[in-house]
Amino acid sequence: MNSLQTTLRSSVSFHGKGLHTGRAVRITVHPASAEYGIWFHRTDVEDRNPMIPARWEAVTNTDLNTRISNDDGVEVSTIEHLMAALAGCGIHNALIDIDGPEVPLLDGSSAPFVSAFMARGVRQLQAPVRAIRVLKPVSVQMGDAVATLYPAKELEIEFEIEFKDAAIGRQQKRLNMANGSFVRELCDSRTFCRKSDIDAMRERGLIVGASVTSAVVVDGNKVVTPGGMRHDDEPVRHKMLDALGDLALAGAPVLGRYVGQRAGHAMTNRLLRALFADPSAYEMVECDMAMAARLPGAGLKRADANRVAA
Repeated sequence: MNSLQTTLRSSVSFHGKGLHTGRAVRITVHPASAEYGIWFHRTDVEDRNPMIPARWEAVTNTDLNTRISNDDGVEVSTIEHLMAALAGCGIHNALIDIDGPEVPLLDGSSAPFVSAFMARGVRQLQAPVRAIRVLKPVSVQMGDAVATLYPAKELEIEFEIEFKDAAIGRQQKRLNMANGSFVRELCDSRTFCRKSDIDAMRERGLIVGASVTSAVVVDGNKVVTPGGMRHDDEPVRHKMLDALGDLALAGAPVLGRYVGQRAGHAMTNRLLRALFADPSAYEMVECDMAMAARLPGAGLKRADANRVAA
Protein backbone atom coordinates (compact mmCIF):
# COMPACT_ATOMS: atom_id res chain seq x y z
CA MET A 1 0.00 0.00 0.00
CA ASN A 2 1.33 3.44 -0.94
CA SER A 3 1.56 6.34 1.47
CA LEU A 4 -0.60 9.37 0.63
CA GLN A 5 0.27 13.04 0.19
CA THR A 6 -0.95 15.50 2.79
CA THR A 7 -2.06 19.08 3.28
CA LEU A 8 -3.23 21.19 6.22
CA ARG A 9 -6.73 20.60 7.57
CA SER A 10 -7.41 24.35 7.66
CA SER A 11 -5.75 27.67 6.95
CA VAL A 12 -3.48 29.45 9.43
CA SER A 13 -2.06 32.98 9.42
CA PHE A 14 1.11 34.62 10.75
CA HIS A 15 2.24 38.23 10.87
CA GLY A 16 5.50 39.92 11.76
CA LYS A 17 8.48 41.71 10.25
CA GLY A 18 10.89 40.45 7.61
CA LEU A 19 14.45 39.78 8.81
CA HIS A 20 16.16 41.76 6.05
CA THR A 21 13.52 44.26 4.91
CA GLY A 22 12.08 45.06 8.35
CA ARG A 23 8.72 45.34 6.59
CA ALA A 24 5.52 44.19 8.31
CA VAL A 25 3.99 41.26 6.45
CA ARG A 26 1.14 38.80 6.84
CA ILE A 27 1.05 35.29 5.43
CA THR A 28 -1.71 32.69 5.35
CA VAL A 29 -0.94 29.06 4.65
CA HIS A 30 -3.91 27.34 2.99
CA PRO A 31 -4.67 23.69 2.29
CA ALA A 32 -4.08 22.63 -1.32
CA SER A 33 -5.02 19.70 -3.52
CA ALA A 34 -2.92 16.64 -4.31
CA GLU A 35 0.03 17.22 -6.70
CA TYR A 36 -0.16 20.99 -6.09
CA GLY A 37 3.15 21.26 -4.30
CA ILE A 38 4.09 24.46 -2.44
CA TRP A 39 3.35 27.82 -4.07
CA PHE A 40 3.62 31.41 -2.85
CA HIS A 41 1.01 33.97 -3.92
CA ARG A 42 1.97 37.66 -3.62
CA THR A 43 -1.42 39.17 -2.80
CA ASP A 44 0.01 42.70 -3.09
CA VAL A 45 1.02 42.23 -6.74
CA GLU A 46 -1.59 43.06 -9.40
CA ASP A 47 0.33 44.05 -12.54
CA ARG A 48 2.38 40.86 -12.93
CA ASN A 49 2.08 37.13 -12.30
CA PRO A 50 1.85 36.86 -8.49
CA MET A 51 2.50 33.10 -8.28
CA ILE A 52 5.96 31.74 -7.39
CA PRO A 53 6.78 28.02 -7.11
CA ALA A 54 8.78 26.88 -4.08
CA ARG A 55 11.28 25.04 -6.24
CA TRP A 56 15.06 24.85 -6.51
CA GLU A 57 15.08 26.25 -10.06
CA ALA A 58 13.19 29.36 -8.88
CA VAL A 59 15.98 30.33 -6.44
CA THR A 60 17.58 33.60 -7.57
CA ASN A 61 19.48 34.77 -4.49
CA THR A 62 21.13 33.01 -1.55
CA ASP A 63 22.83 35.91 0.25
CA LEU A 64 22.06 35.18 3.93
CA ASN A 65 18.63 33.81 2.98
CA THR A 66 16.86 31.94 0.20
CA ARG A 67 14.92 34.02 -2.33
CA ILE A 68 12.69 32.65 -5.08
CA SER A 69 11.35 34.53 -8.12
CA ASN A 70 9.10 33.91 -11.11
CA ASP A 71 9.67 34.90 -14.74
CA ASP A 72 8.04 38.31 -14.12
CA GLY A 73 10.57 39.13 -11.41
CA VAL A 74 8.07 38.78 -8.56
CA GLU A 75 9.93 37.39 -5.57
CA VAL A 76 9.69 36.17 -1.99
CA SER A 77 12.70 35.94 0.30
CA THR A 78 13.69 34.28 3.58
CA ILE A 79 11.48 31.27 2.89
CA GLU A 80 13.75 28.66 4.49
CA HIS A 81 12.26 28.55 8.02
CA LEU A 82 8.73 28.17 6.67
CA MET A 83 9.82 25.55 4.14
CA ALA A 84 11.60 23.61 6.90
CA ALA A 85 8.43 23.65 9.00
CA LEU A 86 6.32 22.33 6.12
CA ALA A 87 8.84 19.59 5.36
CA GLY A 88 9.40 18.74 9.02
CA CYS A 89 5.65 18.35 9.56
CA GLY A 90 5.28 16.20 6.45
CA ILE A 91 3.08 18.70 4.56
CA HIS A 92 3.41 18.19 0.80
CA ASN A 93 0.87 20.66 -0.61
CA ALA A 94 0.05 24.25 0.39
CA LEU A 95 -0.78 27.67 -1.04
CA ILE A 96 0.87 30.53 0.84
CA ASP A 97 -0.68 33.99 0.51
CA ILE A 98 1.82 36.72 1.38
CA ASP A 99 1.31 40.49 1.17
CA GLY A 100 4.96 41.49 0.92
CA PRO A 101 8.37 40.42 -0.39
CA GLU A 102 9.67 38.56 2.68
CA VAL A 103 8.38 35.86 5.02
CA PRO A 104 8.14 37.18 8.61
CA LEU A 105 11.00 36.22 10.90
CA LEU A 106 8.81 35.63 13.98
CA ASP A 107 11.17 34.28 16.69
CA GLY A 108 13.97 33.46 14.23
CA SER A 109 13.20 29.73 14.11
CA SER A 110 10.60 27.36 12.63
CA ALA A 111 8.85 26.73 15.95
CA PRO A 112 5.91 29.17 15.53
CA PHE A 113 5.10 27.64 12.13
CA VAL A 114 5.44 24.08 13.44
CA SER A 115 3.27 24.74 16.48
CA ALA A 116 0.49 26.23 14.35
CA PHE A 117 0.66 23.48 11.72
CA MET A 118 0.47 20.73 14.31
CA ALA A 119 -2.45 22.47 16.03
CA ARG A 120 -4.33 22.54 12.70
CA GLY A 121 -3.39 18.98 11.81
CA VAL A 122 -2.93 17.41 8.39
CA ARG A 123 -5.24 15.43 6.17
CA GLN A 124 -4.42 12.85 3.56
CA LEU A 125 -5.06 13.34 -0.15
CA GLN A 126 -5.77 10.77 -2.82
CA ALA A 127 -2.33 10.67 -4.43
CA PRO A 128 0.80 8.73 -3.53
CA VAL A 129 3.83 10.36 -1.94
CA ARG A 130 6.79 10.39 -4.30
CA ALA A 131 10.34 10.80 -3.02
CA ILE A 132 13.71 11.54 -4.59
CA ARG A 133 16.04 8.66 -3.85
CA VAL A 134 19.75 9.51 -4.14
CA LEU A 135 21.59 6.76 -6.06
CA LYS A 136 25.20 7.95 -5.93
CA PRO A 137 27.21 10.66 -4.16
CA VAL A 138 26.85 14.19 -5.49
CA SER A 139 29.04 16.97 -4.09
CA VAL A 140 29.70 20.68 -4.59
CA GLN A 141 32.48 22.81 -3.13
CA MET A 142 33.28 26.50 -2.91
CA GLY A 143 36.39 27.38 -0.92
CA ASP A 144 36.13 25.73 2.49
CA ALA A 145 32.40 25.07 2.06
CA VAL A 146 31.32 21.59 0.97
CA ALA A 147 27.87 20.04 0.59
CA THR A 148 27.31 16.39 -0.36
CA LEU A 149 24.38 14.03 -0.82
CA TYR A 150 25.00 10.31 -0.29
CA PRO A 151 22.61 7.39 -0.87
CA ALA A 152 20.66 6.48 2.29
CA LYS A 153 17.35 4.83 3.21
CA GLU A 154 16.10 7.97 4.96
CA LEU A 155 16.91 11.66 5.07
CA GLU A 156 19.83 12.28 7.38
CA ILE A 157 21.37 15.69 7.89
CA GLU A 158 24.90 16.11 9.20
CA PHE A 159 26.43 19.54 9.63
CA GLU A 160 29.71 21.00 10.83
CA ILE A 161 30.45 24.67 11.48
CA GLU A 162 33.41 26.52 12.93
CA PHE A 163 33.61 30.16 14.04
CA LYS A 164 36.35 32.12 15.78
CA ASP A 165 33.85 33.32 18.38
CA ALA A 166 34.27 31.03 21.38
CA ALA A 167 30.52 31.21 22.05
CA ILE A 168 30.11 29.10 18.89
CA GLY A 169 33.49 27.53 18.14
CA ARG A 170 33.34 24.20 16.32
CA GLN A 171 30.00 22.37 16.37
CA GLN A 172 28.90 19.16 14.66
CA LYS A 173 25.62 17.26 14.69
CA ARG A 174 23.92 14.44 12.78
CA LEU A 175 20.23 13.54 12.83
CA ASN A 176 17.78 11.22 11.10
CA MET A 177 14.85 13.43 10.10
CA ALA A 178 12.13 10.77 10.69
CA ASN A 179 10.20 10.08 13.91
CA GLY A 180 9.59 13.73 14.70
CA SER A 181 13.26 14.56 15.19
CA PHE A 182 12.98 17.88 13.35
CA VAL A 183 10.18 19.03 15.63
CA ARG A 184 11.87 17.83 18.81
CA GLU A 185 15.50 18.65 18.03
CA LEU A 186 15.76 21.44 15.47
CA CYS A 187 12.65 23.53 14.91
CA ASP A 188 13.17 25.95 17.83
CA SER A 189 16.78 26.79 16.92
CA ARG A 190 17.10 30.44 15.90
CA THR A 191 19.12 32.16 13.23
CA PHE A 192 22.40 33.55 14.56
CA CYS A 193 25.00 36.18 13.78
CA ARG A 194 28.17 37.71 15.17
CA LYS A 195 27.83 41.13 16.76
CA SER A 196 30.83 42.31 14.75
CA ASP A 197 28.95 41.55 11.52
CA ILE A 198 25.70 43.36 12.36
CA ASP A 199 26.77 46.88 11.34
CA ALA A 200 28.32 45.61 8.10
CA MET A 201 25.15 43.75 7.18
CA ARG A 202 22.94 46.74 7.96
CA GLU A 203 25.12 48.94 5.75
CA ARG A 204 24.24 46.50 2.95
CA GLY A 205 20.53 46.91 3.71
CA LEU A 206 20.27 43.52 5.41
CA ILE A 207 18.83 42.34 8.79
CA VAL A 208 16.87 45.57 9.20
CA GLY A 209 14.16 43.60 11.02
CA ALA A 210 16.49 41.63 13.30
CA SER A 211 16.65 42.00 17.06
CA VAL A 212 18.42 40.22 19.91
CA THR A 213 15.15 38.48 20.75
CA SER A 214 14.69 37.00 17.27
CA ALA A 215 18.26 35.84 16.69
CA VAL A 216 21.21 34.50 18.64
CA VAL A 217 23.84 37.26 18.69
CA VAL A 218 27.33 36.32 19.86
CA ASP A 219 30.32 38.52 20.70
CA GLY A 220 33.51 36.55 21.28
CA ASN A 221 32.79 34.21 24.17
CA LYS A 222 29.53 35.92 25.12
CA VAL A 223 25.95 35.38 23.98
CA VAL A 224 24.38 38.84 23.77
CA THR A 225 20.83 37.55 23.33
CA PRO A 226 18.86 37.67 26.61
CA GLY A 227 18.35 34.19 28.02
CA GLY A 228 21.29 32.78 26.08
CA MET A 229 20.98 29.84 23.72
CA ARG A 230 18.09 27.40 23.67
CA HIS A 231 20.60 24.60 23.07
CA ASP A 232 24.35 24.54 23.68
CA ASP A 233 24.77 23.88 19.96
CA GLU A 234 21.88 26.04 18.72
CA PRO A 235 23.89 27.52 15.80
CA VAL A 236 24.64 24.16 14.15
CA ARG A 237 21.07 23.05 14.77
CA HIS A 238 19.84 26.14 12.97
CA LYS A 239 22.14 25.38 10.04
CA MET A 240 20.52 21.94 9.85
CA LEU A 241 17.08 23.59 9.97
CA ASP A 242 18.06 25.82 7.06
CA ALA A 243 19.37 22.80 5.14
CA LEU A 244 16.05 20.98 5.52
CA GLY A 245 14.18 24.08 4.31
CA ASP A 246 16.44 24.46 1.28
CA LEU A 247 16.29 20.73 0.48
CA ALA A 248 12.48 20.99 0.55
CA LEU A 249 12.80 23.04 -2.66
CA ALA A 250 13.58 19.74 -4.42
CA GLY A 251 9.80 19.46 -4.78
CA ALA A 252 9.58 16.10 -3.01
CA PRO A 253 11.08 14.50 0.09
CA VAL A 254 14.72 13.44 -0.34
CA LEU A 255 15.98 9.99 0.63
CA GLY A 256 19.66 10.56 1.15
CA ARG A 257 22.30 11.71 3.61
CA TYR A 258 23.11 15.41 3.42
CA VAL A 259 26.51 16.42 4.78
CA GLY A 260 27.34 20.13 5.04
CA GLN A 261 30.69 21.56 6.08
CA ARG A 262 30.61 25.35 6.50
CA ALA A 263 27.83 25.27 3.92
CA GLY A 264 24.79 27.51 3.61
CA HIS A 265 21.88 28.40 1.35
CA ALA A 266 24.03 28.81 -1.75
CA MET A 267 25.74 25.45 -1.35
CA THR A 268 22.50 23.55 -0.78
CA ASN A 269 20.92 25.07 -3.87
CA ARG A 270 24.03 24.30 -5.92
CA LEU A 271 23.86 20.75 -4.61
CA LEU A 272 20.26 20.33 -5.78
CA ARG A 273 21.17 21.75 -9.18
CA ALA A 274 24.06 19.28 -9.45
CA LEU A 275 21.79 16.39 -8.41
CA PHE A 276 19.11 17.14 -10.98
CA ALA A 277 21.71 17.79 -13.69
CA ASP A 278 22.73 14.11 -13.46
CA PRO A 279 19.78 11.77 -14.16
CA SER A 280 21.89 8.79 -13.06
CA ALA A 281 22.26 10.27 -9.56
CA TYR A 282 18.63 9.93 -8.46
CA GLU A 283 15.27 8.33 -9.14
CA MET A 284 11.67 9.20 -8.27
CA VAL A 285 9.95 6.50 -6.25
CA GLU A 286 6.41 6.06 -4.94
CA CYS A 287 6.60 5.52 -1.20
CA ASP A 288 5.05 2.49 0.41
CA MET A 289 4.16 2.67 4.09
CA ALA A 290 7.57 1.40 5.24
CA MET A 291 9.41 3.99 3.15
CA ALA A 292 7.04 6.78 4.22
CA ALA A 293 7.79 5.95 7.86
CA ARG A 294 11.35 7.15 7.21
CA LEU A 295 10.38 10.53 5.72
CA PRO A 296 10.53 13.90 7.53
CA GLY A 297 7.30 14.40 9.47
CA ALA A 298 6.74 10.69 10.03
CA GLY A 299 6.18 9.61 13.61
CA LEU A 300 5.00 12.99 14.97
CA LYS A 301 2.94 12.75 18.15
CA ARG A 302 0.72 15.17 20.07
CA ALA A 303 3.37 15.32 22.79
CA ASP A 304 5.78 16.76 20.23
CA ALA A 305 3.36 19.63 19.57
CA ASN A 306 3.04 20.31 23.30
CA ARG A 307 6.82 20.52 23.61
CA VAL A 308 7.06 23.12 20.83
CA ALA A 309 4.20 25.17 22.28
CA ALA A 310 5.95 25.21 25.65
